[in-house]
Amino acid sequence: MKLFVNGEPHDVAAQSLDALLRELEFEGEWLATAVNGELVRSPDRWACRLNDGDRVEILTPRQGG
Repeated sequence: MKLFVNGEPHDVAAQSLDALLRELEFEGEWLATAVNGELVRSPDRWACRLNDGDRVEILTPRQGG
């Protein structure tokens, strides 16, 4: 399936947001995720089904100012 992750196209096998994070090797409960502009909380990622063409944002915190 083709998804847009952080604005970049990706062909992936993952069917859920949780599986996508594993497939793309993102780890940690502290990640912020959104699908098609809707925030997806960490406990809900396993149930968040992905569809061809979805736009996924994965954000990681940064230090600094």
